[in-house]
Formats: sequence, C-alpha cells, structure tokens
Amino acid sequence: MREQRRKLILGMSLGVLSGRPHAAAQGKPRLRVLAWPGYAEPEVIKSFEQSSGASVELTLIDSDLDLWQKMNAKRGADFDVFAVNTAELTRYVEQGLVANIEAGLIPNLAQQLPRFRRSAAIPGVGVGAQTLGVPFAFAEMGLIYDRRQMQRPPDSVTALWDPHLRGRVIAYDGGTHNFSLAAQVLRLPTPFKLAESDWAPAVDRLIALRRNVAGFYTRPEESVALFKRRQAVLMFANFGRQQLLLLKSAGVDADYVIPSEGALAWLDCWVVSSAAQQNTKLAHAWINHLLEQPASHLLTSRQGLGNTTQASADYRADDKLLWLQAVESEERRNLLWGRIISGDRASKVLAT
Repeated sequence: MREQRRKLILGMSLGVLSGRPHAAAQGKPRLRVLAWPGYAEPEVIKSFEQSSGASVELTLIDSDLDLWQKMNAKRGADFDVFAVNTAELTRYVEQGLVANIEAGLIPNLAQQLPRFRRSAAIPGVGVGAQTLGVPFAFAEMGLIYDRRQMQRPPDSVTALWDPHLRGRVIAYDGGTHNFSLAAQVLRLPTPFKLAESDWAPAVDRLIALRRNVAGFYTRPEESVALFKRRQAVLMFANFGRQQLLLLKSAGVDADYVIPSEGALAWLDCWVVSSAAQQNTKLAHAWINHLLEQPASHLLTSRQGLGNTTQASADYRADDKLLWLQAVESEERRNLLWGRIISGDRASKVLAT
C-alpha cells in the first residue's frame, strides 16, 4: 500500500461522510466532484452553484487508496473532476482516466503564483505539451526545532544525523520518505529513483538515523507527544506546518525551516476525468472557480494548507520544494525500512 500522507482537516464540507455524495438537485446540470475533505467548502460549492446554474455532487475520500478504488470502480464514470497528487497522477494517466486540461477554459490560471504556472518544472502534471492537472493545494515536509534548546535554526536535513543531538531527534516511521531523506544526505541526483548501487549507502545512512533518533511516529498527535516526552530538539515534519501548529498549541516554543537541500512536498491537482464527456466545460469551470480568492483563502485559513494563488510569508520564492514523484519501488523501500527499524545490521537488511 502506498505511504499515506494525512491531512489534519478542521472542517467537513456539507457534513458529508467519506465516500457518500451530497445529493444533487433534480433538473439541473450535475457536476460530480471527488476530493479530500476541506477542498470544497460549503460556501464555495454554494457560490459555484449560483454562478453556474449547476448542482454539485461531492464525494469525499480519506486516502490515496480510496481515491484509486473509486476512480477504478467504473473507469471513472461516476466522476467529472477529482483531486490527486502529482506522485499518483501518472498511474491515472496510464489507465486512461484523465482528460487534457484546456487552459483557455480556466482564465484564473493567470492568477497562480509563478512557481505553479511553470508546469514543465513540476513532474507529473503534464505529458509533452499537454497539461493534465492544475495545482491547487500543497504542503512540504520541513524541519521543526525547539527554539529554547536550539538558538540557531538548522539549515540542512543532515541535522537529523547530528551526533550532538543523539537521543533528541524525532523522525517519521515510513520507508518511502526516509529513503528519500537518505538520498538527499548522499546528494544523489534525485531522491525518488535509487540506482542499484545506491541501496547499500542509503541503508547505512538510515541505520545511522535509527541510532540517532529518540522515537519514530506515524501520526501527527503521536509526534507531539514524543517530542514533549523525549524533550526533543529537532523533528522531521512529515505532515509539515500542521505539526508546528500542534506543537505550539501544546506549549512548545517551536519553529520551522525548509532545509537547504529542499523539502519533500506533496502537490494536489484538480484533474478532469476522461469520463466527464458532456460535463467537460463544467469541470473546467469548477477548477477555475476553485482558483478564485475565496476558495484559496479557505484552503489555507481553515485547513492550514498552502494554496497556489496567494503569496504567503511562510514561503519564499527561492525555497526549494521537491514535489513528490513515484519512487522506483515502494515495496522495496518499505521492506528494507522494516528491517532497519527492527534493529538489523546492514548485511541482514540487504539480504535477499
């Protein structure tokens, strides 16, 4: 199963339960939307319905696997537009579930920040000259530190391996992202595609990380408890700034940095289903509507996520964000990580 990246959703659109659609009004054009909670807030849906004369049928998903299963159940026939991250988009394209984006139908593309208008620089959002996804929401995985114990902010992911911080570092329990961190430390060309010769040094780096870390977490709330209980100084924030908010709420004088090597980051895009057929223009109108200021503002203020149209003091134009891509083998990464976390030596970890 693919490594799940969870969002801390602060509100639920229309009170809809995951997987159950909001009923559309009869006698109107119907747009069928598949998305994460918080991406289509009630007031956003209402304003779209008023401006378009259509009704919105919203179905919520709670994981990448849930999204994949729903889109594959009937070859996407149940949905006109959906939200998916760039690391997953490729396999939807390969299955013929995605239609091309017609940029002329989305004038608000011009409102996006420069980094998101350069689609050629974002792996997975296009094939050749064709655009397949419109960036909408993002979050990066930076470093969180306790300002009372670390007066100087860390500037590199290598700080997680700092021997002076041994026993005072908290890290994420997941093979996919941890091998990407090891690739960054090893200065490999990309953190997402390890060559055969890269596996042994990457395993050595992760064994060293295991020895330096006080505890590993899988949930945001667990990371806060670990950070406080271990009196930690530094943490790899797999869930990004949402963890920073949780730590501050728990009384920790925490701050956040994006390391100089760049931060792993997920980017969700709106995509038109190849099954949209008669609703293609309506699907594009929906994407255009979601790029307007009210929807972007709510995404950030209510959900704590980055949006693609509004500048934020949290991000500098020169911050390096490494948009997640499909890795060479999630299965191998997670198998080896399971051996590493169990305390195996490198020779045993790599044994076939």
